[in-house]
Order: sequence, then C-alpha cells, then structure tokens
Amino acid sequence: QVQLVESGGGLVQAGGSLRLSCAASGRTISRYNMGWFRQAAGKEREFVATISWNGFSTYYTDSVKGRFIISRDNAKNTVYLQMNVLKPEDTAVYYCAARMTSLSYSGTYSLDDKYDYWGQGTQVTVSS
Repeated sequence: QVQLVESGGGLVQAGGSLRLSCAASGRTISRYNMGWFRQAAGKEREFVATISWNGFSTYYTDSVKGRFIISRDNAKNTVYLQMNVLKPEDTAVYYCAARMTSLSYSGTYSLDDKYDYWGQGTQVTVSS
C-alpha cells in the first residue's frame, strides 16, 4: 500500500505561483509513475501532469503546458507540482496519484482509472 498526502494548496492571486507536494509513505515510489489530477467544483476530475518512475518522461495537459512543472525526488519519496502564472480556471482540488510502472504507461498516463493510489487532495483557489 502507498499512502499519499498532498500539501501546499491555498489561495493565490491570478499570476501567482504555488508549489504542491505529495509525500508518499508505506512503500518507496521509485517504481511508480506519479500523476497530478484536479477536480473543479461541478466538473469531472481531469489529468494535469505525470512523471515517469525515473523522471525521464513528463506529460502535461495542454492548458498547463509552459506554466506547470512536475518533478520528483525519489530519495525523499515526494513528488512536486510547481504551478506558475496561475489562472482562475486552475481553481480546483488537486490530487496526487500513483501507478506501477508498465509498458502501457505512455498511452494511458492521463486515465485516472489506471492509477492505483490517491491522496486526499489539496484545494487551490486562484482569485482574479
């Protein structure tokens, strides 16, 4: 079992930055591909970004490309999401998720049902 705990959310003005952290426990995440998803009020959960187990591959949804950066520190068992130039439409609960590395990762990284473990989420609110 992998337990994930997100932190770093909060209220920020448009154009500002936040850095989310996802601390894992229970197992090392060094063999897990990690992802960030978000869910805005009244909307379905959507993919934001993912990073492969070794950090060599990262993928982003189009709306955050160039603004968000996902990274990981396997020694600290932690994944990060640096969010810059935040917009009101980025307002959502952000979730960290983990999935075992697999050959299908590159084609399914945005599918939330492929992730095995989830955190409880952290609220990000961007004011205009």
